[in-house]
Amino acid sequence: MISITEKTLQDLQFSTVLETISNICNTDIGKEKALEITPFKDEESLMTALYQTSEYIASFQNNNAIPNHGFDAITYEIKFLGIEDSFLEVGSFRKIATLSENTNVLLQYFRKFEDYYPNLYKKSSQIELTKTIISCIDDVVDKYGEIKDNASPDLLNIRRDMNVVRGKVNQSFGMALTQYNGLGYLDDIKESFVNNRRVLAVLAMYRRKVKGTILGSSKTGSLAFIEPEATLRYSRELGNLEYEEKEEITRILKQLTNIIRPFLPLLIQYQDFLSDIVVIAAKAKYANRINGILPKITKERRIYFRDAFHPILYLTNKAKNEITHPQTIEFDSENRIIVISGPNAGGKTISLKTVGLLQLMLQSGMLIPVHERSETCLFDRILTDIGDNQSIENHLSTYSYRLKNMNYFLKKCNAKTLFLIDEFGTGSDPDLGGALAEIFLEEFYHREAFGIITTHYTNLKILADELPFATNANMLFDEKSLEPMYKLALGQAGSSFTFEVAQKNGIPFGLINRAKKKIETGKVRFDKTIANLQKERSKMEKTSINLKEEETKAREESKKMETINAKVKQKLENYQELYDSNQKTIYLGQKIEAISEKYFNNKNKKELLGEFLKVVEIENSKRIKATKSEVKAIAEKKKVIIEEVIVQVEEIRKEKKEKKLKASLAPEKVTVVLKIGDRVRMLDGKSIGTIDKIEKNKAVVNYGVFTSKVSLESLEFVQSK
Repeated sequence: MISITEKTLQDLQFSTVLETISNICNTDIGKEKALEITPFKDEESLMTALYQTSEYIASFQNNNAIPNHGFDAITYEIKFLGIEDSFLEVGSFRKIATLSENTNVLLQYFRKFEDYYPNLYKKSSQIELTKTIISCIDDVVDKYGEIKDNASPDLLNIRRDMNVVRGKVNQSFGMALTQYNGLGYLDDIKESFVNNRRVLAVLAMYRRKVKGTILGSSKTGSLAFIEPEATLRYSRELGNLEYEEKEEITRILKQLTNIIRPFLPLLIQYQDFLSDIVVIAAKAKYANRINGILPKITKERRIYFRDAFHPILYLTNKAKNEITHPQTIEFDSENRIIVISGPNAGGKTISLKTVGLLQLMLQSGMLIPVHERSETCLFDRILTDIGDNQSIENHLSTYSYRLKNMNYFLKKCNAKTLFLIDEFGTGSDPDLGGALAEIFLEEFYHREAFGIITTHYTNLKILADELPFATNANMLFDEKSLEPMYKLALGQAGSSFTFEVAQKNGIPFGLINRAKKKIETGKVRFDKTIANLQKERSKMEKTSINLKEEETKAREESKKMETINAKVKQKLENYQELYDSNQKTIYLGQKIEAISEKYFNNKNKKELLGEFLKVVEIENSKRIKATKSEVKAIAEKKKVIIEEVIVQVEEIRKEKKEKKLKASLAPEKVTVVLKIGDRVRMLDGKSIGTIDKIEKNKAVVNYGVFTSKVSLESLEFVQSK
């Protein structure tokens, strides 16, 4: 059972990731769901979520993009459908129809492309596809969200009567307008509207001369707004019809609500399904932004994050056009705990947070920015102690708070735990706090938990070096420029570069020397030794890179040589076949020659034919039957080989001819008989010496500093005595 606390989510800034995903969502309910993402409790649900996001990303690269899944939330409508005798307004039905339409389109799409999106299809297959909701609403409500005239026979009749009466209202008003305007009773604006009713703009002095009802006046009182008497009668009739229309619409909406109410559970499913797809789409788009992938999830206890990026830092630096440095971190059963040391601002905390946040994201169904060959296992708990957590509310100091946190770690830590502790042991006396931190580290180690610790404490670095399944690591630091390199190197502890950084920041050299005298000499020497080791490691890394390049070149040359050797071997085999074939031909020629010579001597035709047939039968018995195409192929191959041999033979003949010509043109070499006292030199050397002694075919040559006994044939005459 996976259990990750709220504190871990806060320490690793998980909410920042969720806010980014929420902002990508295209619906309000999707935004809310994205902010509620938490790590999955079981592995099966987690893997399904990861595969769904991976499948959605795949849709970005193919021609059949997943259809639109935007919608207006129907939370209000769902609430009202659950109340008996309630009814929905006409606009709500349009939202329900759109939601149903979009859901049906998606369900049909995933059925059609089940092979491409098996996990998304599996999610959609649990939901019923029906067009009843859409057809029922479309019968009553048009695409603009208005009740159709033919929604019921009564409504159709009422609206026809209303159109007739509206015509009479306009006709009677027009006649009154013409009449009173001709008499000069109206203002220049002639007419206006009061309470949505058409009225005449009558000058105040003539208001008693106009028959009708005064519905209002202007602010100055200079105008009276009067509805003509004839129009008033029709307006009342229209008002009655409007009331009847409203009542009929209410009846229709109640009836439609009752038709839709049985589909309430399905509508809840539809909204949940679409909002889930919205969140999956947002996670896929976020993964695209950070170059996220799904690494291999292994059953073995192993984490291998290669070229891993902290996603929040990556996006922040990308917006600023700045570089983000990736880290490669590896845990396994034989390397369970990593102790990272090095100077402040070198990237220790970011490296620690990168591992924690990526593991947390992955266990929450998100893809992470790592190399495709990365892999990891799943943890039941991720425990964190990062930053200054002084508790003002509980009056706890930083150290007290951290001790309380360590106590929680000791209760929960086991082989399925990943723990992350920043600046382990700080907040108390360095010697005492360091000793207690060492005990905690040993306890976590014996419980076989995986974890990363950042520290400046020397005793923790030494302990990590002594424990078989723990290792030191350091953030590389350029000692010359005193600038961090933001690169994690496993296998060696790091120096804090305390005095070097202080010097760079302008602290007087004299004060730094006084500080060095205040502390134990051993600590300074130890820190300096670590710094020197880091420099050597940096040199070794450069050498390693060069060796790898040379190895790659050698491997390429080896492949080329293998190819050449294969070709040479093939040619030799071809030449051998040709040689064997020619030898066979020569042998047969010799046999025919012997038979011919025998016949020449005895003139016995019968014996000649017998021996000749015997040779032919022997040769035919060795032959293998072949098709015409095979015979043709063999002949073609033999032809090519013969042509190659002819070319090679011609080249050899040409070389021999040239050598013979050079030999004939070269002057004859004068042979000099060497004797004692002659000055000579080696044929392949430059030093000149004198022959002191000659014994058989060897001479002792004196070079002044030393003597050498060599063969006379290897000496060249330079000068006589």
